[in-house]
Amino acid sequence: MSDLLDRLRGRGWRLTSQRRVVAEVLDGEHVHLTADEVHARAVVKLPEISRATVYNTLGELVSLGEVLEVSTDHRAKRYDPNAHRPHHHLVCSHCGAIRDVHPTGDPLTDLPDTERFGFAVSDVEVTYRGLCPECASA
Repeated sequence: MSDLLDRLRGRGWRLTSQRRVVAEVLDGEHVHLTADEVHARAVVKLPEISRATVYNTLGELVSLGEVLEVSTDHRAKRYDPNAHRPHHHLVCSHCGAIRDVHPTGDPLTDLPDTERFGFAVSDVEVTYRGLCPECASA
């Protein structure tokens, strides 16, 4: 379970009803929703919330470093509240389902010096692809 709401409260981020609802929708494990999915779920909790408010709130959360913007394919960007625990993504090539994974090893140190081409590598994004159990059984 992510601790997004607790992190935002700890930062003293003003939790208006709209911001709180967006954070509640994003809070959880393996959450990778599009902005439209966040809006659809937020409207159920707070019918008057606008699409613009959802987009603005997501942008603020990304700017604060509390939510990651994930683009694993040519589909819409997704928002990941698991911003403070290093992880990679496992993506279904058919339906686009995304799961957070925490493999052992450090991909920063796994890259040999001969393959760094002089780069001072500071970040790594790894995406594993395959078929989820539902798509594999179809």
